[in-house]
Amino acid sequence: MMNCHEAHKLVIRAQDAPLSLMERLGLRFHLFICTACSSFERQMEFLRAACRRFPGDDERD
Repeated sequence: MMNCHEAHKLVIRAQDAPLSLMERLGLRFHLFICTACSSFERQMEFLRAACRRFPGDDERD
């Protein structure tokens, strides 16, 4: 069974690259039973979306 530390690493990695089927299944199961990691995943999604809306250096000119 996956622990919270492993789940956090997969949540972060999943934002940049696809996970394997086993990683996705393990993560989904862990997120289903762990409210702390589910909150962490939502927070990471929120931060990623906020960063996308923030203007980059090339847009400030």
